[in-house]
Amino acid sequence: MSNDEKVEQSSVDITDEAGEVVHPVEGLSEDHVADLQQKLEEALAKSDEHYDQLLRNKAELDNLRKRSQRELENAHKYAVEKFVNALIPVIDSLELGQQAAQTATDIEKLKEGMDLTTTMFYQLLEKFEIESINPQGDNFDPEFHQAMSIQESADVPPNSVMAVMQKGYTLGGRLIRPAMVMVSKAPAEPAAEDTEKDTE
Repeated sequence: MSNDEKVEQSSVDITDEAGEVVHPVEGLSEDHVADLQQKLEEALAKSDEHYDQLLRNKAELDNLRKRSQRELENAHKYAVEKFVNALIPVIDSLELGQQAAQTATDIEKLKEGMDLTTTMFYQLLEKFEIESINPQGDNFDPEFHQAMSIQESADVPPNSVMAVMQKGYTLGGRLIRPAMVMVSKAPAEPAAEDTEKDTE
């Protein structure tokens, strides 16, 4: 057998995806080359599968993000809608009270109507976890109180709330508006000269 025939017998025509002949590496058997080609095809198939899975995961994450954003927006809208629906009866009661005040002669009935409206309003606040801060007689707390003035007093302990000028409010435990208060301080000690004059 001639050398040319041996070369012809050992040559294996392998084509790539473009259809061009790829010559095997010298020294590799036909079985070895076929095995490598099969493994390459399997690797490419797995690569395509993983890429498709990546695209699906990306699409799912994007859909999840959009859905979460819609749910959050709807939750905000729904929360406002619930508050408005609860507030409307209070407004109706106030308007009825205004109409009654124009022709009413019984002050007691007007007062009862106002008390009822105030009760409805506080029930509304409680329903939405809005609590009033009325610290009359409590120790001054800068986290929830705003000192509008300080006044000397021998009747109450220093740093106490003597008067509440305007209530504060919290929403779910978070401060919305501090209570505006008057705070006490200890009376000033009399000057030494004044003490001596008093003893003479």
